[in-house]
Amino acid sequence: MELTLEAVALFALKLVHETEGASPVLRDDLVMDGYEREVFGLLVRQGDLATIQRKLDECIAQTLNTLGGADTVLGRELHKLATDVQQAPSLDELSAPLTTLQDYLKDIQ
Repeated sequence: MELTLEAVALFALKLVHETEGASPVLRDDLVMDGYEREVFGLLVRQGDLATIQRKLDECIAQTLNTLGGADTVLGRELHKLATDVQQAPSLDELSAPLTTLQDYLKDIQ
């Protein structure tokens, strides 16, 4: 799950920070500080769902703003998928909506 959490953060922040002709955002870039696999791994081991959801929400909020908000076509779908992640009642039930969110972010890159 840690890899998926990191990938969601990476894909979200790539949409925010990557510009045409510039270097791509990578896992070791400063914008990924606090969203690395090790950070998420510790939170998963601690069972800290609330902090995981908060960290994901931070990334998604930036991305949503970049896409023009929840009133755009891309923003509406992103908001819906992010809401599914935020409503997961446990770590076990986070996996499916998280994977769907990851796939969507990857597709809109």
